[in-house]
Amino acid sequence: MKQLKRKKFDKLYAPLEEELVAMARWAAKTGARVLVLFEGRDTAGKGGAIQAVARPLNPRQCRTVALPKPSDREKSQWYFQRYAAHLPAAGEVVLFDRSWYNRAGVEQVMGFATPDQVDLFLKQVPQFEQMLVEDGILLFKYWLTTDQAEQEKRFRERLEDPLKRWKLSPIDAAAREKYDAYTLARETMLKATHTPQAPWTLVDFNDQRRGRLTLIRDLLDRLPDTKVEPEEVDLPPLGHEPSDEGYTVLKPIKSFGEDR
Repeated sequence: MKQLKRKKFDKLYAPLEEELVAMARWAAKTGARVLVLFEGRDTAGKGGAIQAVARPLNPRQCRTVALPKPSDREKSQWYFQRYAAHLPAAGEVVLFDRSWYNRAGVEQVMGFATPDQVDLFLKQVPQFEQMLVEDGILLFKYWLTTDQAEQEKRFRERLEDPLKRWKLSPIDAAAREKYDAYTLARETMLKATHTPQAPWTLVDFNDQRRGRLTLIRDLLDRLPDTKVEPEEVDLPPLGHEPSDEGYTVLKPIKSFGEDR
C-alpha cells in the first residue's frame, strides 16, 4: 500500500476536524471526561497522532500530558499518583503521550523498575482503570504498531534531519538493541491489561497519515452521540480603531531576503 500523500490526507482530515470540534463542544456541554492513552514503540508516531487530535481543539479544554522521568520524591509515591493528578475534569479531553504503561515498557526493559514492581503494576492496572471507568471517565487505550524495518527507517531519518534529532535520546539508541525484549514486554502487558472495561486498540502506523485518520475515526465512532448545536453569539459593533502613534510598528515582510 502506497503512503498517503499530504494533499489527500488534508482532504480526508478536514471533516474529522469538524467532528472533533463537535466532540469537544459535546464534552463541554455534558461535562464528559475523555482520556486517551497513546502508546507504542519509539518512532511509532504518537506525537503526530496526538497533534492531529488536538489541533482543532481549544488548548484550554484539550490537554496533552507528556511527563518527564520521575523525581526522587515521585519515585517514593504510589506509582499511579503522579498520573492521577493529570486526569480530566468535567468537559476536558486529556491525551497522554505515554502513560503509566511506561512501567511495563521502558522501565522494565531498561532496568528502571524491579521485576516485583512490574508484577505489582500489572496486577494493579486493571483495578486502577476499572475505578476510572466506574467513576465515569471515558478511557481509550491505543497502541500504535510499526514493523522493525519501518522503525529503523524512522530512526535513520531522525539521525539525519537536524530538525528531528532532538527526538533521539540514549534510551532510543538502546531500544534498537533490545527490540526482542520490548516485544516480549509488550505482549505480556497487553495480555495482562486488555480488559472488557478498558480494552486495547492496536492501530497500524506503518503509514502514519493513514494511522492518524484511522485512530481518529475509531475514537469518534466509540463516543456517544456528540451532536450539540453551537451556541449563537451576537457580535456587538466595534468601537474606534486604536492608535499606534508613538510605538514601533513592524510591517509584514513581503519577501524574506529580497527587501534587504
